[in-house]
Amino acid sequence: MATLTIERLVAGGDGVGRLPDGMAVFVPRTAPGDVVEVEVVERRRRFARARVRQLVTEGPGHAVPACRHYVRDRCGGCQLQHLTLETQRAAKQAFVRDALQRIGGRTNADPVFEASAVAWRYRSTIRLAIRDGRVGFHAFDDSATVFALEDCPIAMEPLEDLWTALSGTRPPPEATGLVLRRDREGGLHVVVEGSEGPWTVPSATPKASSAPVSWWWRPKGGATRVVAGPRTGFPALAFEQANPTVAARIREAAVDALGPVADAIVWDLYGGVGDTARLLAGRGATVWSVDQDRSAVAWAERQGVPSGSARFVAGRVEEVLHRLPEPGAVVVNPPRTGLHRRVADYLERWGARQRNGARLCYVSCDPATLARDVARMPAFVLRDLRAYDLFPQTAHVESLAVLEAP
Repeated sequence: MATLTIERLVAGGDGVGRLPDGMAVFVPRTAPGDVVEVEVVERRRRFARARVRQLVTEGPGHAVPACRHYVRDRCGGCQLQHLTLETQRAAKQAFVRDALQRIGGRTNADPVFEASAVAWRYRSTIRLAIRDGRVGFHAFDDSATVFALEDCPIAMEPLEDLWTALSGTRPPPEATGLVLRRDREGGLHVVVEGSEGPWTVPSATPKASSAPVSWWWRPKGGATRVVAGPRTGFPALAFEQANPTVAARIREAAVDALGPVADAIVWDLYGGVGDTARLLAGRGATVWSVDQDRSAVAWAERQGVPSGSARFVAGRVEEVLHRLPEPGAVVVNPPRTGLHRRVADYLERWGARQRNGARLCYVSCDPATLARDVARMPAFVLRDLRAYDLFPQTAHVESLAVLEAP
Protein backbone atom coordinates (compact mmCIF):
# COMPACT_ATOMS: atom_id res chain seq x y z
CA MET A 1 0.00 0.00 0.00
CA ALA A 2 1.09 3.57 -0.66
CA THR A 3 -0.53 7.00 -0.38
CA LEU A 4 0.12 9.48 -3.18
CA THR A 5 -1.24 12.53 -4.98
CA ILE A 6 -2.48 12.33 -8.58
CA GLU A 7 -0.62 14.96 -10.59
CA ARG A 8 -2.33 14.79 -13.99
CA LEU A 9 -4.12 12.57 -16.47
CA VAL A 10 -2.33 10.81 -19.29
CA ALA A 11 -3.48 9.49 -22.67
CA GLY A 12 -5.89 6.64 -22.03
CA GLY A 13 -7.42 8.41 -19.04
CA ASP A 14 -5.36 7.11 -16.11
CA GLY A 15 -4.14 9.44 -13.41
CA VAL A 16 -0.40 9.48 -12.74
CA GLY A 17 1.42 10.06 -9.48
CA ARG A 18 4.65 9.05 -7.78
CA LEU A 19 5.32 6.17 -5.42
CA PRO A 20 7.48 6.86 -2.35
CA ASP A 21 10.56 5.68 -4.30
CA GLY A 22 9.85 8.20 -7.07
CA MET A 23 8.56 5.72 -9.66
CA ALA A 24 5.68 6.93 -11.83
CA VAL A 25 2.47 4.98 -11.21
CA PHE A 26 -0.69 4.93 -13.33
CA VAL A 27 -4.01 4.76 -11.48
CA PRO A 28 -7.37 4.43 -13.31
CA ARG A 29 -10.49 6.34 -12.28
CA THR A 30 -8.66 9.17 -10.51
CA ALA A 31 -8.55 12.96 -10.96
CA PRO A 32 -5.78 15.55 -10.68
CA GLY A 33 -5.43 16.58 -7.04
CA ASP A 34 -6.80 13.32 -5.63
CA VAL A 35 -4.96 11.91 -2.62
CA VAL A 36 -5.39 8.15 -2.85
CA GLU A 37 -4.26 5.04 -1.09
CA VAL A 38 -3.30 2.55 -3.77
CA GLU A 39 -2.28 -1.06 -4.18
CA VAL A 40 0.40 -1.70 -6.80
CA VAL A 41 -0.74 -4.45 -9.17
CA GLU A 42 2.12 -4.32 -11.69
CA ARG A 43 5.64 -3.01 -11.50
CA ARG A 44 7.94 -2.61 -14.49
CA ARG A 45 11.39 -1.14 -14.92
CA ARG A 46 10.24 2.46 -15.43
CA PHE A 47 6.65 2.60 -14.18
CA ALA A 48 4.01 0.82 -12.16
CA ARG A 49 0.26 0.34 -12.28
CA ALA A 50 -2.02 0.48 -9.27
CA ARG A 51 -5.65 0.47 -8.21
CA VAL A 52 -7.38 2.69 -5.71
CA ARG A 53 -8.04 1.18 -2.31
CA GLN A 54 -9.29 4.38 -0.73
CA LEU A 55 -9.90 7.95 -1.84
CA VAL A 56 -8.40 9.99 0.99
CA THR A 57 -8.99 13.48 -0.39
CA GLU A 58 -11.02 14.29 -3.50
CA GLY A 59 -9.41 16.73 -5.90
CA PRO A 60 -11.36 19.24 -7.98
CA GLY A 61 -13.01 18.04 -11.15
CA HIS A 62 -14.98 15.08 -9.86
CA ALA A 63 -18.50 14.33 -11.11
CA VAL A 64 -21.11 11.71 -10.25
CA PRO A 65 -21.16 9.12 -13.10
CA ALA A 66 -24.52 9.06 -14.88
CA CYS A 67 -24.22 5.44 -15.99
CA ARG A 68 -25.30 2.71 -13.58
CA HIS A 69 -22.60 0.39 -14.95
CA TYR A 70 -19.65 2.74 -14.52
CA VAL A 71 -19.14 2.10 -10.81
CA ARG A 72 -21.30 -0.96 -10.18
CA ASP A 73 -19.79 -3.07 -12.98
CA ARG A 74 -16.53 -1.12 -13.51
CA CYS A 75 -17.50 -0.70 -17.17
CA GLY A 76 -14.52 -0.18 -19.46
CA GLY A 77 -16.49 1.43 -22.28
CA CYS A 78 -15.99 4.90 -20.77
CA GLN A 79 -12.92 6.07 -18.85
CA LEU A 80 -13.80 9.60 -17.70
CA GLN A 81 -17.37 9.65 -16.42
CA HIS A 82 -16.08 10.40 -12.91
CA LEU A 83 -14.85 13.79 -14.17
CA THR A 84 -16.65 17.01 -15.06
CA LEU A 85 -16.79 17.86 -18.75
CA GLU A 86 -14.44 20.78 -18.17
CA THR A 87 -11.85 18.46 -16.60
CA GLN A 88 -12.27 15.92 -19.40
CA ARG A 89 -11.75 18.56 -22.07
CA ALA A 90 -8.69 20.07 -20.43
CA ALA A 91 -7.14 16.61 -20.17
CA LYS A 92 -7.81 15.78 -23.83
CA GLN A 93 -6.36 19.07 -24.98
CA ALA A 94 -3.24 18.22 -22.98
CA PHE A 95 -3.06 14.72 -24.52
CA VAL A 96 -2.74 16.25 -28.00
CA ARG A 97 -0.37 19.05 -26.99
CA ASP A 98 1.95 16.76 -25.00
CA ALA A 99 2.16 14.13 -27.77
CA LEU A 100 2.99 16.67 -30.49
CA GLN A 101 5.65 18.29 -28.31
CA ARG A 102 7.18 15.18 -26.76
CA ILE A 103 6.99 12.77 -29.72
CA GLY A 104 6.51 15.09 -32.69
CA GLY A 105 9.06 17.70 -31.66
CA ARG A 106 6.65 20.56 -32.48
CA THR A 107 7.09 23.12 -29.73
CA ASN A 108 4.33 25.31 -31.18
CA ALA A 109 1.72 22.59 -30.64
CA ASP A 110 -1.04 24.26 -28.60
CA PRO A 111 -4.38 22.96 -29.87
CA VAL A 112 -7.64 24.85 -29.93
CA PHE A 113 -10.24 22.61 -28.28
CA GLU A 114 -13.68 22.12 -29.78
CA ALA A 115 -16.34 20.47 -27.63
CA SER A 116 -19.22 18.25 -28.69
CA ALA A 117 -22.61 19.92 -28.43
CA VAL A 118 -23.97 16.87 -26.59
CA ALA A 119 -22.33 14.70 -23.94
CA TRP A 120 -24.82 11.79 -23.99
CA ARG A 121 -26.78 9.79 -26.56
CA TYR A 122 -24.45 10.68 -29.41
CA ARG A 123 -22.89 7.35 -30.37
CA SER A 124 -24.24 5.63 -33.50
CA THR A 125 -22.38 2.33 -33.00
CA ILE A 126 -21.72 0.14 -29.99
CA ARG A 127 -19.74 -3.09 -29.96
CA LEU A 128 -20.67 -5.62 -27.28
CA ALA A 129 -18.82 -8.70 -26.10
CA ILE A 130 -20.42 -12.08 -25.47
CA ARG A 131 -19.23 -14.52 -22.81
CA ASP A 132 -21.03 -17.31 -20.93
CA GLY A 133 -24.36 -16.16 -22.33
CA ARG A 134 -23.92 -12.58 -21.12
CA VAL A 135 -23.90 -9.70 -23.62
CA GLY A 136 -22.34 -6.43 -22.56
CA PHE A 137 -18.99 -4.75 -21.95
CA HIS A 138 -15.78 -5.80 -20.22
CA ALA A 139 -14.81 -4.45 -16.84
CA PHE A 140 -12.01 -1.89 -17.22
CA ASP A 141 -9.70 -3.90 -14.96
CA ASP A 142 -10.69 -7.41 -16.05
CA SER A 143 -10.92 -8.18 -19.76
CA ALA A 144 -11.90 -11.78 -18.98
CA THR A 145 -15.31 -10.82 -17.61
CA VAL A 146 -18.41 -9.47 -19.33
CA PHE A 147 -21.33 -7.94 -17.44
CA ALA A 148 -24.87 -7.94 -18.79
CA LEU A 149 -25.66 -4.55 -20.29
CA GLU A 150 -28.87 -2.80 -19.28
CA ASP A 151 -28.31 0.53 -21.00
CA CYS A 152 -25.41 2.51 -22.48
CA PRO A 153 -26.21 6.23 -22.00
CA ILE A 154 -23.75 7.42 -24.64
CA ALA A 155 -25.51 5.33 -27.33
CA MET A 156 -28.13 7.03 -29.51
CA GLU A 157 -31.73 6.50 -28.45
CA PRO A 158 -32.59 4.27 -31.46
CA LEU A 159 -29.81 1.91 -30.34
CA GLU A 160 -31.14 1.99 -26.78
CA ASP A 161 -34.57 1.00 -28.11
CA LEU A 162 -33.03 -1.71 -30.28
CA TRP A 163 -31.08 -3.13 -27.34
CA THR A 164 -34.18 -3.06 -25.13
CA ALA A 165 -36.00 -5.09 -27.76
CA LEU A 166 -33.15 -7.60 -27.99
CA SER A 167 -31.92 -7.82 -24.41
CA GLY A 168 -33.96 -10.89 -23.55
CA THR A 169 -32.68 -12.77 -26.59
CA ARG A 170 -30.11 -15.49 -26.05
CA PRO A 171 -27.04 -15.04 -28.29
CA PRO A 172 -26.36 -17.66 -30.96
CA PRO A 173 -24.00 -20.54 -30.04
CA GLU A 174 -20.29 -19.67 -30.34
CA ALA A 175 -21.01 -15.97 -30.94
CA THR A 176 -18.26 -13.72 -29.57
CA GLY A 177 -19.56 -10.24 -30.28
CA LEU A 178 -22.58 -8.16 -31.20
CA VAL A 179 -22.52 -4.82 -33.02
CA LEU A 180 -25.49 -2.44 -32.99
CA ARG A 181 -25.41 0.38 -35.51
CA ARG A 182 -27.60 3.17 -36.81
CA ASP A 183 -26.48 4.27 -40.25
CA ARG A 184 -26.71 7.72 -41.82
CA GLU A 185 -29.91 6.79 -43.62
CA GLY A 186 -31.64 5.84 -40.35
CA GLY A 187 -31.40 2.08 -40.90
CA LEU A 188 -30.57 -0.18 -37.95
CA HIS A 189 -28.12 -3.06 -38.08
CA VAL A 190 -27.40 -6.01 -35.82
CA VAL A 191 -24.13 -7.79 -36.61
CA VAL A 192 -23.48 -11.12 -34.89
CA GLU A 193 -19.79 -12.02 -34.89
CA GLY A 194 -18.12 -15.39 -34.50
CA SER A 195 -21.13 -17.68 -34.64
CA GLU A 196 -20.30 -20.89 -36.51
CA GLY A 197 -23.77 -21.47 -37.86
CA PRO A 198 -27.07 -19.77 -38.63
CA TRP A 199 -29.51 -18.84 -35.92
CA THR A 200 -33.13 -17.86 -35.54
CA VAL A 201 -33.43 -14.12 -36.01
CA PRO A 202 -35.48 -12.60 -33.16
CA SER A 203 -38.81 -11.08 -34.10
CA ALA A 204 -38.27 -8.17 -31.71
CA THR A 205 -37.97 -4.70 -33.21
CA PRO A 206 -37.42 -1.36 -31.49
CA LYS A 207 -40.72 0.04 -30.23
CA ALA A 208 -39.82 3.70 -30.66
CA SER A 209 -38.77 3.44 -34.30
CA SER A 210 -40.16 2.16 -37.56
CA ALA A 211 -36.66 1.94 -39.05
CA PRO A 212 -35.86 -1.35 -40.79
CA VAL A 213 -33.42 -3.72 -39.08
CA SER A 214 -30.81 -5.61 -41.10
CA TRP A 215 -29.40 -8.77 -39.48
CA TRP A 216 -25.81 -9.61 -40.37
CA TRP A 217 -23.76 -12.73 -39.75
CA ARG A 218 -19.98 -12.36 -39.54
CA PRO A 219 -18.54 -15.87 -39.08
CA LYS A 220 -14.96 -16.20 -37.97
CA GLY A 221 -12.79 -16.28 -41.09
CA GLY A 222 -15.79 -15.94 -43.40
CA ALA A 223 -17.56 -13.30 -45.42
CA THR A 224 -20.13 -11.06 -43.76
CA ARG A 225 -23.63 -11.51 -45.08
CA VAL A 226 -27.19 -10.32 -44.45
CA VAL A 227 -29.42 -13.11 -43.11
CA ALA A 228 -32.64 -11.11 -42.66
CA GLY A 229 -34.01 -7.64 -43.29
CA PRO A 230 -33.00 -5.12 -45.96
CA ARG A 231 -29.99 -6.09 -48.05
CA THR A 232 -29.34 -2.71 -49.67
CA GLY A 233 -28.43 0.73 -48.43
CA PHE A 234 -25.45 2.01 -46.47
CA PRO A 235 -22.82 -0.72 -45.90
CA ALA A 236 -23.16 -1.64 -42.22
CA LEU A 237 -19.51 -2.56 -41.72
CA ALA A 238 -17.95 0.36 -43.58
CA PHE A 239 -16.03 2.67 -41.26
CA GLU A 240 -17.84 5.80 -40.18
CA GLN A 241 -17.19 7.87 -37.07
CA ALA A 242 -19.66 7.00 -34.32
CA ASN A 243 -20.32 10.69 -33.55
CA PRO A 244 -21.41 11.83 -37.01
CA THR A 245 -22.12 15.45 -36.05
CA VAL A 246 -18.62 16.18 -34.74
CA ALA A 247 -17.06 14.10 -37.52
CA ALA A 248 -18.74 16.33 -40.10
CA ARG A 249 -17.29 19.42 -38.39
CA ILE A 250 -13.80 17.95 -38.58
CA ARG A 251 -14.12 17.15 -42.28
CA GLU A 252 -15.34 20.65 -43.04
CA ALA A 253 -12.50 22.19 -41.02
CA ALA A 254 -9.94 20.08 -42.89
CA VAL A 255 -11.30 21.11 -46.29
CA ASP A 256 -11.45 24.76 -45.22
CA ALA A 257 -7.84 24.60 -44.02
CA LEU A 258 -6.62 23.55 -47.47
CA GLY A 259 -7.68 26.92 -48.87
CA PRO A 260 -8.79 27.33 -52.51
CA VAL A 261 -8.71 23.97 -54.31
CA ALA A 262 -10.56 24.80 -57.53
CA ASP A 263 -8.87 23.08 -60.48
CA ALA A 264 -6.32 21.43 -58.15
CA ILE A 265 -5.66 17.71 -57.81
CA VAL A 266 -6.34 16.70 -54.20
CA TRP A 267 -5.69 13.35 -52.58
CA ASP A 268 -8.21 12.03 -50.06
CA LEU A 269 -6.34 9.14 -48.45
CA TYR A 270 -8.18 6.64 -46.25
CA GLY A 271 -11.29 8.28 -47.67
CA GLY A 272 -13.93 5.78 -46.50
CA VAL A 273 -17.34 6.36 -48.01
CA GLY A 274 -16.24 9.55 -49.75
CA ASP A 275 -17.59 12.31 -47.48
CA THR A 276 -14.43 14.41 -47.71
CA ALA A 277 -14.11 13.74 -51.44
CA ARG A 278 -17.60 15.11 -52.02
CA LEU A 279 -16.79 18.30 -50.10
CA LEU A 280 -13.59 18.78 -52.09
CA ALA A 281 -15.24 18.08 -55.43
CA GLY A 282 -17.95 20.58 -54.55
CA ARG A 283 -15.23 23.24 -54.36
CA GLY A 284 -13.94 22.44 -57.80
CA ALA A 285 -11.11 20.02 -56.99
CA THR A 286 -10.23 16.92 -58.95
CA VAL A 287 -10.22 14.35 -56.16
CA TRP A 288 -8.54 10.98 -55.90
CA SER A 289 -10.01 9.12 -52.93
CA VAL A 290 -8.42 5.86 -51.73
CA ASP A 291 -9.65 3.30 -49.21
CA GLN A 292 -9.05 -0.42 -48.76
CA ASP A 293 -12.69 -1.17 -47.85
CA ARG A 294 -14.29 -2.16 -51.13
CA SER A 295 -17.84 -1.86 -49.76
CA ALA A 296 -17.12 1.75 -48.72
CA VAL A 297 -15.62 2.57 -52.11
CA ALA A 298 -18.55 0.95 -53.93
CA TRP A 299 -21.02 3.02 -51.89
CA ALA A 300 -19.03 6.19 -52.61
CA GLU A 301 -19.08 5.44 -56.34
CA ARG A 302 -22.84 4.89 -56.30
CA GLN A 303 -23.40 8.21 -54.55
CA GLY A 304 -21.12 10.07 -56.93
CA VAL A 305 -20.42 13.77 -56.42
CA PRO A 306 -22.96 16.56 -57.02
CA SER A 307 -20.40 18.69 -58.83
CA GLY A 308 -16.70 18.56 -59.68
CA SER A 309 -14.77 15.37 -60.24
CA ALA A 310 -13.82 12.44 -58.00
CA ARG A 311 -12.23 9.08 -58.64
CA PHE A 312 -12.61 6.38 -55.98
CA VAL A 313 -9.87 3.77 -55.73
CA ALA A 314 -10.12 0.53 -53.73
CA GLY A 315 -6.80 -0.61 -52.30
CA ARG A 316 -4.22 -0.10 -49.58
CA VAL A 317 -2.98 3.46 -49.66
CA GLU A 318 0.68 2.45 -49.52
CA GLU A 319 0.19 0.19 -52.54
CA VAL A 320 -1.58 2.62 -54.88
CA LEU A 321 0.16 5.96 -54.35
CA HIS A 322 2.40 5.43 -57.37
CA ARG A 323 -0.72 5.22 -59.56
CA LEU A 324 -2.06 8.64 -58.56
CA PRO A 325 -1.26 11.94 -60.27
CA GLU A 326 0.86 14.48 -58.36
CA PRO A 327 -1.42 16.38 -55.94
CA GLY A 328 -1.57 20.05 -55.05
CA ALA A 329 -3.02 19.28 -51.61
CA VAL A 330 -3.65 16.20 -49.46
CA VAL A 331 -6.09 15.08 -46.75
CA VAL A 332 -5.33 11.93 -44.74
CA ASN A 333 -7.59 10.23 -42.19
CA PRO A 334 -5.79 7.00 -41.26
CA PRO A 335 -6.83 4.39 -38.69
CA ARG A 336 -5.54 4.45 -35.12
CA THR A 337 -2.24 2.92 -36.23
CA GLY A 338 -1.50 6.06 -38.25
CA LEU A 339 0.18 6.29 -41.64
CA HIS A 340 2.03 3.34 -43.09
CA ARG A 341 5.72 4.22 -43.09
CA ARG A 342 5.78 4.20 -46.89
CA VAL A 343 2.95 6.73 -46.98
CA ALA A 344 4.69 9.06 -44.50
CA ASP A 345 7.93 8.83 -46.50
CA TYR A 346 6.11 9.54 -49.78
CA LEU A 347 4.37 12.60 -48.31
CA GLU A 348 7.65 13.86 -46.85
CA ARG A 349 9.26 13.72 -50.29
CA TRP A 350 6.21 15.41 -51.82
CA GLY A 351 6.35 18.17 -49.20
CA ALA A 352 10.07 18.72 -49.80
CA ARG A 353 9.33 19.36 -53.52
CA GLN A 354 6.70 22.03 -52.86
CA ARG A 355 7.51 25.72 -52.95
CA ASN A 356 4.05 27.21 -52.93
CA GLY A 357 2.73 26.54 -49.42
CA ALA A 358 1.03 23.26 -50.33
CA ARG A 359 -0.95 21.86 -47.42
CA LEU A 360 -1.47 18.45 -45.85
CA CYS A 361 -4.41 18.09 -43.44
CA TYR A 362 -4.05 15.12 -41.10
CA VAL A 363 -7.18 13.95 -39.24
CA SER A 364 -6.12 11.68 -36.38
CA CYS A 365 -7.81 9.46 -33.82
CA ASP A 366 -4.62 8.91 -31.79
CA PRO A 367 -2.32 11.76 -30.72
CA ALA A 368 0.66 9.41 -30.35
CA THR A 369 0.59 8.08 -33.91
CA LEU A 370 -0.15 11.57 -35.25
CA ALA A 371 2.94 12.88 -33.43
CA ARG A 372 5.05 9.99 -34.71
CA ASP A 373 4.00 10.66 -38.29
CA VAL A 374 4.55 14.41 -37.99
CA ALA A 375 8.07 13.68 -36.75
CA ARG A 376 8.62 11.59 -39.88
CA MET A 377 7.71 14.56 -42.09
CA PRO A 378 10.08 17.41 -41.14
CA ALA A 379 9.55 19.12 -44.51
CA PHE A 380 6.23 20.40 -43.16
CA VAL A 381 5.57 23.24 -40.73
CA LEU A 382 2.70 22.83 -38.25
CA ARG A 383 0.34 25.72 -39.06
CA ASP A 384 -2.69 24.79 -36.99
CA LEU A 385 -3.71 22.14 -34.47
CA ARG A 386 -7.22 21.42 -33.21
CA ALA A 387 -8.55 18.86 -30.73
CA TYR A 388 -12.15 17.63 -30.87
CA ASP A 389 -14.20 15.97 -28.15
CA LEU A 390 -15.56 13.33 -30.50
CA PHE A 391 -16.53 10.93 -27.70
CA PRO A 392 -17.39 12.67 -24.40
CA GLN A 393 -17.05 10.51 -21.25
CA THR A 394 -14.22 8.54 -22.90
CA ALA A 395 -10.49 9.25 -23.14
CA HIS A 396 -10.67 9.35 -26.94
CA VAL A 397 -9.73 12.61 -28.62
CA GLU A 398 -9.75 13.40 -32.33
CA SER A 399 -7.39 15.99 -33.75
CA LEU A 400 -6.69 17.92 -36.93
CA ALA A 401 -3.15 18.96 -37.79
CA VAL A 402 -2.68 21.42 -40.63
CA LEU A 403 0.80 20.99 -42.12
CA GLU A 404 2.31 23.28 -44.71
CA ALA A 405 5.30 23.00 -47.00
CA PRO A 406 7.03 26.39 -46.55
